[in-house]
Amino acid sequence: MNDNKSSGYRREDDPRYTDLRVILAKYFYHWPLFVLGLFLALVIAFTYIKEANSVYKVSATILVKDEKKVPQEKEALQELNQSSSPKNAETEIQILKSTELIRRVVTDLNLWVNYSYGSGLNVKDIYKSSPVNFLLLQEPDFKQVKALEVTILDKDKYQVTGSDGKTRTVKFNETVNNDLGRWLLKPTPFIDQYIGKMIKISVNSADNVANSYVKALDVHLLDKATPTIGLSLNDEVPQRGKTILNYIIKSYNETTSAEEKRATESTIKFIDTRLASLTGELNSAEEDVEGYRSSQGLTDINSQSKVYLENVQTNDIKLNEVNVQLNVIEGIEHYVNSTSNNENPPATIGISDPALNSLIEKVSQLQLKRSALLATTPIGNPIFEPLDKQITTTKNAIKQTVGSIKSSLLTTKRELQSFNNKFESSIRNIPGQERQFVGKKRQQSIKENLYVYLLQKREEVSLSYASTLADARIVDKANIEEIVWPKTSLILIIALLCGFGIPFLLILIRFSLKNKIGDKREIESALNAKILSEISDNETDVNVLEHSANLVSEQFNYLRTNLYYLHENVTGRGRVTLFTSSISKEGKSFISSNLSVSLARVGRKTVILEMDLRKPKISVVFNLPKGRPGISEYLSSDIDISTIIQPSGIENLDVIGSGHIPPNPSELLEKPRLEQLVKTLRETYDDVLIDSPPLHLVTDAFIIARVVDVSLYVIRQGYTGKSELSFIRDIKEDLKLPKMNIVFNGVTTGKYGYGYKYDNSYYAQRNAKPSFGTKWKLFLKRF
Repeated sequence: MNDNKSSGYRREDDPRYTDLRVILAKYFYHWPLFVLGLFLALVIAFTYIKEANSVYKVSATILVKDEKKVPQEKEALQELNQSSSPKNAETEIQILKSTELIRRVVTDLNLWVNYSYGSGLNVKDIYKSSPVNFLLLQEPDFKQVKALEVTILDKDKYQVTGSDGKTRTVKFNETVNNDLGRWLLKPTPFIDQYIGKMIKISVNSADNVANSYVKALDVHLLDKATPTIGLSLNDEVPQRGKTILNYIIKSYNETTSAEEKRATESTIKFIDTRLASLTGELNSAEEDVEGYRSSQGLTDINSQSKVYLENVQTNDIKLNEVNVQLNVIEGIEHYVNSTSNNENPPATIGISDPALNSLIEKVSQLQLKRSALLATTPIGNPIFEPLDKQITTTKNAIKQTVGSIKSSLLTTKRELQSFNNKFESSIRNIPGQERQFVGKKRQQSIKENLYVYLLQKREEVSLSYASTLADARIVDKANIEEIVWPKTSLILIIALLCGFGIPFLLILIRFSLKNKIGDKREIESALNAKILSEISDNETDVNVLEHSANLVSEQFNYLRTNLYYLHENVTGRGRVTLFTSSISKEGKSFISSNLSVSLARVGRKTVILEMDLRKPKISVVFNLPKGRPGISEYLSSDIDISTIIQPSGIENLDVIGSGHIPPNPSELLEKPRLEQLVKTLRETYDDVLIDSPPLHLVTDAFIIARVVDVSLYVIRQGYTGKSELSFIRDIKEDLKLPKMNIVFNGVTTGKYGYGYKYDNSYYAQRNAKPSFGTKWKLFLKRF
């Protein structure tokens, strides 16, 4: 039937190998493990859902002020850079999440102290109902969380356990010194509710708590066009979350308002300084005019002088305006040529160029934002890079605009000076006194006009300072939205995944680490041959040596039939069959003994030889007496064969035991007496079955193979290692065993995704039911 030149069978030719049902069956066999895993996962999930503290989402919405829609009084401040474009929402988000701002909130709200009550999953945060208030009398110098366990004895005292494990009784409002430093506890109106109970006080550094809130706080842009910013925070105590968000908004408004007022104060200070200087200059000019009139006796000016004075004054006013503008332009040139990004831009007094005013307004706005960020963010932060680039680009644009304006002003100045020269040459006949008087009058007019202009601007800036409003308008105050944890559906999904996934991984890892043969197709693919027969695992208490009808007995009958074809349809006497395996406990003795019973029951005179001289088992299987001479005595002496043959107690079946265990089994088997023994048995028996030692441990089976006709190599499911397949393949390819065929033993239905798809139900009425112990054992195997 099957010989060493097999028919070229390939595993990949069998489409069943990729059948998903085969893969799932391997795992379904262990269904009790999945049921147990699912049960434990659901119990843990429901316990957690019941006991875990709820976490709430608290959110608020603010609208960043759009300064394009400023009050009417600010429109007059264009020349002093007091107006701004809409806030950059992305920058404001960074300010809202800045560590410095959050640290201020943590410090003001004492969030670095936490009060809790209970144990395990029942720990409750008692933020607003704490029986005590913890006051630290000095700046903490610890970096990790420090905990105090405080037991309230009565309204006057409490017990506290120190880091050394010692407990001491302390009165409320009494200073305590320990590893936390100097601190005290003050009772609150909730003290009566906690008498006799223990609470836990956790103290952390403000920096650590601020960093944790920076990570937990979600600040995002809701509508860029508006622009609207949403703030959200998850907290076990929703009231605390509301307080934190509202205080963040309040602190943000206070910070931005203070920054705007600081910039306005700087402008007012500049104008006041300039007015003080102009006051002295204007008084001096007026005194010069008055003194000159008195000394020269000038009381009236003729019509020619009036015409001259009017023309010259008009021209001088224009010339003075040009000079003022040139001074402002020079100040702007100095500003744009400086390398510092911290210097405030100069006021554009008298400059009416809209492009320049827009650029000055833009750079002023960028520097205000940069100053605001400096208050909360270190200078090396990458957030300054885009701001610095925008400031530099804007300065370059200002430099180009200033160049063209300056060129135009210089041209105008030359033309005005030329006009003055013409006027002066046309009235050279005017007395010198009058010319000097006109010059002094001109200086007085210049100072007076500039003084009035600055007074007007100062009032406008003062009005802006008084009307400074908060940058963030609250759209929605902090409110509690929903419970974000625990989510029952998500936890149950995780429980289901764990309940099925963990057993699946355990089975997968167990199969991977075990690395045993589980599927007959692994054998067929590696050896390029089909399996002769499969023997199911003997899962019941039925003794297959008894005359009983069961699945395993029928499988041996099937093997008996296949043996007929292996011996090439030989029906007469003298068939010799060898049984071997790679390692011990693969079931070769079990198969050889049961096959011998099957052969004897159909009337074939059978003898089984116990040639595993090192660890004999056949005599034990047939319950034969010990101490009888056997194969070792026959091979080492000249005793007659009849002295070693023993009846098995089963009709047509005899047994030849191993005898005493010899010191040199391999040398003993190589003696010619072995051929003589087998030859004699061929003449007497129809079937001679030889139970030999494992091949991968000793070479006895190779020695015995010279006297046999057919070799049956036993492989056990879930026991024989996959590494043995290469060894078996070499034996088969090198023809070391005659007519070698494979018997797959111990096949368990479904355990390895493969096995017989039928069971003992056909024989159930004629067989005794398995005992409770057997059923329990089979059930435990499924784990």
